[in-house]
Amino acid sequence: MPAPPRRGSVRARGGARRRSTSVVDLELILPDDLPVEVAVSAVTMAELAAGPHATTDPAERARRRERVQRAEATFEPLPVDAAVARAYGRVYAAAAAAGRKARGRRAFDLLIAATAVAAGLPLYTHNPDDFADLSDMLQIVAV
Repeated sequence: MPAPPRRGSVRARGGARRRSTSVVDLELILPDDLPVEVAVSAVTMAELAAGPHATTDPAERARRRERVQRAEATFEPLPVDAAVARAYGRVYAAAAAAGRKARGRRAFDLLIAATAVAAGLPLYTHNPDDFADLSDMLQIVAV
């Protein structure tokens, strides 16, 4: 029998549970800032997987590997599929209309946003300004 999908479960501030699912940009987010059910994009997991290879400091590499392992044990990432690809076109157009380029790290952020748009979920992020030009199509929650 296949294993059930892995999901993160966290409590809201003050111990109250929130009933929602959200796509999360995992950079520096505290669990108390999140809803009960959390989803992450495969793009976010790819960014985490690259992290240990982006440092030469052994202690930092170990911390980053541990973060990747925790994320892999906790989340079943939302895939980049045809729906995300279609949503990316709309997200890209909104960013371009706002005068933003979709290159480098910005392209990854737009793919994460497209994942949330395709899934119809809010995006919780520590960097809300990175997604401000998408507020007409996506609920951005700063944490």
